[in-house]
Amino acid sequence: MSQNIYDRVKVNPKFQELVQKRGRFALILSIIMLVVYYSFILVIAFSPSTFAQKIGNGVTTLGIPVGLSIIIIAFVLTGIYTQRANGEFDELTNQIKEESRSAE
Repeated sequence: MSQNIYDRVKVNPKFQELVQKRGRFALILSIIMLVVYYSFILVIAFSPSTFAQKIGNGVTTLGIPVGLSIIIIAFVLTGIYTQRANGEFDELTNQIKEESRSAE
């Protein structure tokens, strides 16, 4: 592609919208995951007995389902991002590409 196309894409208001929406959404999901993960780590560091509590007739400890929940949360957040990326973000991207092609 020529520099001219890059310049048209950069100044396109939809491109600016895409960059802002995608960045803000990724930041929110990242903060959620970091809060969940670091909360888990802080509880382990400062109150290890919390996750050492036996549950289910003493078969397992509380830390196991909480740890698995963190993994599931990561998959769910990834799914949420993918869903929005394949919908709203791809639609904006396609609009930007069409507008850049038609301006040639």
